[in-house]
Amino acid sequence: MKRTTQIIMAIMLLFSVIAGAQDKNPVIEGMIKEANDNSQLERLAHELLDVIGPRLVGTPQMEHASKWAINQYKEWGIDARKENYGTWRGWERGITHIDMVSPRVQSLDGTQLAWNPGTSSKGVTAEAVVLPSNIANADAFKEWLPSVKGKFVLISMNQPTGRPDYNWEEFATEESFAKMKDDRRVQTEEWRANIKRSGYTSRTIIAALEEAGAAGIISCNWSRGFGVNKIFSARTKNIPAVDMELEDYTMLYRMAEYGNKPVVKIVAESKELGEVPTFNTIGEIKGTEKPDEYVMLSAHFDSWDGGTGATDNGTGTLVMLEAMRILKKIYPNPKRTILVGHWGSEEQGLNGSRAFVEDHPEIVKNVQALFNQDNGTGRVVNISGSGFLHAYDYLGRWLHAVPKSITKHIETRFPGSPSRGGTDHASFLAAGAPAFNLSALNWSYWDYTWHTNRDTYDKIVFDDLRNNAILTAILVYMASEDPERVSNERMEMPINPGTGERREWPAQRSPNRKGGQ
Repeated sequence: MKRTTQIIMAIMLLFSVIAGAQDKNPVIEGMIKEANDNSQLERLAHELLDVIGPRLVGTPQMEHASKWAINQYKEWGIDARKENYGTWRGWERGITHIDMVSPRVQSLDGTQLAWNPGTSSKGVTAEAVVLPSNIANADAFKEWLPSVKGKFVLISMNQPTGRPDYNWEEFATEESFAKMKDDRRVQTEEWRANIKRSGYTSRTIIAALEEAGAAGIISCNWSRGFGVNKIFSARTKNIPAVDMELEDYTMLYRMAEYGNKPVVKIVAESKELGEVPTFNTIGEIKGTEKPDEYVMLSAHFDSWDGGTGATDNGTGTLVMLEAMRILKKIYPNPKRTILVGHWGSEEQGLNGSRAFVEDHPEIVKNVQALFNQDNGTGRVVNISGSGFLHAYDYLGRWLHAVPKSITKHIETRFPGSPSRGGTDHASFLAAGAPAFNLSALNWSYWDYTWHTNRDTYDKIVFDDLRNNAILTAILVYMASEDPERVSNERMEMPINPGTGERREWPAQRSPNRKGGQ
């Protein structure tokens, strides 16, 4: 009897193995193997980030990136094109040198802010001064303003520490850490109050300083990490505006306060290029059975240019490139048309994706699903149903085909809620298309790489990117093969506790088609 039971169990096990082998999908297995054995991510990252560099809207680098992507797609047998949707102020970063020339000589770390008028090769040399520490009122500030003529003005607060809080938390006594945070809070509140008493805001005061004849503006937009600053755009019309790293900025600040009269030379050889086109870069694999229905991959192509835009959004771009390569090689004849959108000018208000939605209603109304990736280098850890009532039914089914080694890290929220901005899937959500953001583990993204001077190739975690490419390719495959057209029925929006009225689904918004002027 025991022997018979063992034989029956062995037969059942054999049938289980056979059934398991039959359940394996050769397309999915092929995608996983291609991604792991023949990854192109490192090469693509080098060419995009190291060679082309950052992709600020309106710069030649953005144009170069589009041409490069189109050529990559064509090499893989994928149709690709550039779609213009407007114009932007054309600008190209040049050499930036910032040097203290008195009371001693030292090269300082910093960079010119975007779309800032350039200097000559001789640059601008001037004393650096700080704002008055105790502005009495707007009239007193107006009396002081003429004193900035011919001088660089340091417009950011002198931070009390260049160490991030986690460093204090690890090494300082509890009393010392608490005291530092309290002192910083008081100093910050007084700094803001002081600016307010001038009659200006931290933004409008810049124009007042320029009008008063300042030689230039020096800021320090510290990002609460070692050696890391946020780098955005200039707010001056004719004079240089640079962001300086905290270590050098606070040194200059102390010198100015102590009366050492530091003299700084700034050379910022940027170029104005007039009005240039803005555009999206689109790749396409035509569907065989339902060519007028679409599964979309999505990532913004543009970046700020303090670093090379590696994690915002080079990594999302690389994932979509690699997923498209894998799809074309392993799944060359999809049932539905597969489109990838590399959007322009996301950083200035989702302009590229909003333009696509506005210009292609015939595509948007037939989107089966869109998968967007933006925030950082990490593995995908969260997917929301974006407010679609039945998203669980199909997303859950598609995710079941993804290896457990990937999905075990992913939390899902259904039905979730629709995003009102922040990244490009929101443009499609507003038009009612089932669009989902593949939200990633941040790897200190917000402090260290989001819009900073440290957003560079070396921050990429390629193991996570490979998993994200596999995830994206499988989701696109499953959405394309699904015999059913997915439901885009929306959830009933919740009540706003502030107004007592029901919230509305996000409204579709038009892009800025003529920006940067």
